[in-house]
Amino acid sequence: MALARPKEDALAARLGRLAPQATTGWLAGAQRAAEARLLAMGLPTRRDEYWRYTDPASLVAPDAPAAALLDAASLDSAPLDSGDEAPVFGAIERLRIVFVDGVFDAAASDDLTLSGVEIDRLAEVGGRTAHWAAESYGRLEAQGQLPVARPFAALASARAGDGLLIRVTGQAARPVALHYLRRSETAEATLHHCIRLEPGARLTLLESGPAAARLTQAMEVEVGPGAAFHHVRVQGRDHARRAATHIFATLGAGAIFKSFTLTANGRLTRNEAVVTLAGPGASAHLAGAAVGDGDFHHDDTVFVTHAAPGCESRQVYKKVLMNGATGVFQGKILVRPGAQKTDGYQISQSLLLDEASQFLAKPELEIYADDVKCSHGSTSGAIDATALFYLQSRGVPRAAAQALLVLAFLAETIEEISDAALAEDIRSRLEGWLSRHAAAGAA
Repeated sequence: MALARPKEDALAARLGRLAPQATTGWLAGAQRAAEARLLAMGLPTRRDEYWRYTDPASLVAPDAPAAALLDAASLDSAPLDSGDEAPVFGAIERLRIVFVDGVFDAAASDDLTLSGVEIDRLAEVGGRTAHWAAESYGRLEAQGQLPVARPFAALASARAGDGLLIRVTGQAARPVALHYLRRSETAEATLHHCIRLEPGARLTLLESGPAAARLTQAMEVEVGPGAAFHHVRVQGRDHARRAATHIFATLGAGAIFKSFTLTANGRLTRNEAVVTLAGPGASAHLAGAAVGDGDFHHDDTVFVTHAAPGCESRQVYKKVLMNGATGVFQGKILVRPGAQKTDGYQISQSLLLDEASQFLAKPELEIYADDVKCSHGSTSGAIDATALFYLQSRGVPRAAAQALLVLAFLAETIEEISDAALAEDIRSRLEGWLSRHAAAGAA
């Protein structure tokens, strides 16, 4: 069916501002296929069911809306909203890979050699006739277009200017850390990463930084039998930035997938995750903590499919909203026929620190097996007045007491991070954000 004229025009204008597709090598065919998917579905509008709570207009616009830069001296400092903290993940021994305005920065990056891991750049190897990623690039993204269209994921596949192709054959000697920096107020970044973990392999992937005024990103992760993938992401700092990110993952027998995202600040952020537990005994844990102030809009849209027996999934998402901020959660657990002994858990909660903020939730279960344990819940409320009074009666100032209760509220999401050092780093970022905003409110 042909697209309506307004959608067709909007898509043409958006594509016209992006870098052209690859013209040679295996990547050219993959990007042509992705663009064909995109042309068939068009870019979303507020009328689309899964965009009813989030206005995609600024993501659809031909040019990235300008986003003011922080002081250039703090480009690689704390990824929340200040340059007075140590660099995020700075205390973690890691392989550091830097992108500036969506472009790989070799001078700022470490050597890409890492025991047990092969790392290539999409921009460098896409023109070859063969590469392991040729059979992976765009495959999970294409599968993830049903039953819900995800146009910005197809856009990332069709027009990615760069990205990483990571193949893990053993246990990675240290985490791989992607730092996304920006130097332009109107930077547009379109990235696509492909990650494959062979059977029994292990990798921790870290992501941080604002990336661009507008970021469109897709990440495809294949976790082989018995392999383990741990992902920790921090989005923050530049408040005016906008982002549409996507993680597509498939898990083999006994595989482990864990992903945690902390978001602080950002005019508009939409994080989508589409995970399929394809092998028996696989486990997927997805968690997110978001703290927002003012014209902050944060959307987590998650789709987990149990396609094999004996699998476990957890979705734990919490948002703290103040001064008119908006939070959205759309989460679904689908249990396919034959996926007996499924254990699926989903919770989405918000803490509203004033009456102007709002939380919109759409939790879903769809089950076609009879021997399962699935639950979901969604709540929204204010700070517990009794607990706040108790802390104040013990001499804790009101702002500090409120910060303690907020951290306690978010604790369940941070517990999903397996590495204690990474969890502590995330906790300290939250404490810093809360204290700065408490100080600003007192002023």
